[in-house]
Amino acid sequence: MFKKLQKIESRYKELEELLVKQETLADKNKYQAYAKELSKLSRIVERAKLLNSKDEELKGLERLLSEQHDESFLDLAKSEIAKLREEIPVLSAEIKSLISGEGADKHEEVIMEIRAGTGGQEASLFVGNLYRMYTKYADAKGYKYEVMASHPTDAGGFKEIIFSISGMATYKNLKYESGVHRVQRVPVTEASGRIHTSTVTVAVLVEPEEVDLVINPQDLKIDVYRSKGAGGQSVNTTDSAVRITHLPSGVIVTCQDERSQLKNKHKAMRVLRARLLDKIKQEEFNKMTSERRSQVGTGDRAEKIRTYNFPDRRITDHRINFTVYRLEDVLNGNIEEFIKVLQESENKEKSEAV
Repeated sequence: MFKKLQKIESRYKELEELLVKQETLADKNKYQAYAKELSKLSRIVERAKLLNSKDEELKGLERLLSEQHDESFLDLAKSEIAKLREEIPVLSAEIKSLISGEGADKHEEVIMEIRAGTGGQEASLFVGNLYRMYTKYADAKGYKYEVMASHPTDAGGFKEIIFSISGMATYKNLKYESGVHRVQRVPVTEASGRIHTSTVTVAVLVEPEEVDLVINPQDLKIDVYRSKGAGGQSVNTTDSAVRITHLPSGVIVTCQDERSQLKNKHKAMRVLRARLLDKIKQEEFNKMTSERRSQVGTGDRAEKIRTYNFPDRRITDHRINFTVYRLEDVLNGNIEEFIKVLQESENKEKSEAV
């Protein structure tokens, strides 16, 4: 931890110097990026200074105990020593948590994408179930959410639905939902009562600010067309739907839920930034060796993370082998227990790694 703190403190000083340079002040984007990085590091640096101060104070008080002083003064010193010995490990653990990435989880805007996988109609219906689960959870937490794009089916489900969620610590709480969700249940159309297995993929993307990810307009191909409904019929008489292609990466985003072309373009750009940032993170994740990959981490989009078994009312999270038998309750948005257990498991891994 000491070496990591040295690097952070060195970068902090470097950023302070960069922010007062004329070339930085003349470049708005660069200034904002440096200022944002400095703000993120400031809490670690401040806590590290406080830890050093308390360490020095403890050493000084311990030296006093070996000297000649009256009894009341020594009792006061002992009391302060006991207090510091409780505070220092807590402060040290907080710094470790910040260094290992806890501080990076405090994003207030995320974009969630839920897509039907294998299973046809059943998969699309389960997309609707999961969307309802997450919005119920958002309601309970006081989060705000907004549909960015959706592709409904005639049966009442979705081939895909993309929505944003904003509020305190949304990414920290919802990042564990990324991966493949498997559902096992008897479809309404199954006369023999045979259980079908379907899959749905969930992606939780950090929504970056424009300063975090600058996109060159020349790298974009923007097409407009008329919105289509679930059955393929036109639902608007104007070319309000927008398709944006990021040429260097090949990432394509479409939005057609709004009647305004401008609003659809704005939403599509928000989704595009989130996907491009996630693509960068995925590439970084894939460079890591399997030994370094967290068992709880959310890097592998193909990872089967959870099974929802309707006949047994059972939900199992495969990453930590955690099972509950209250399926209806969870699908009504009560996923806090899963989040808490996953956070505890990840924090344990990070603590052991530091």
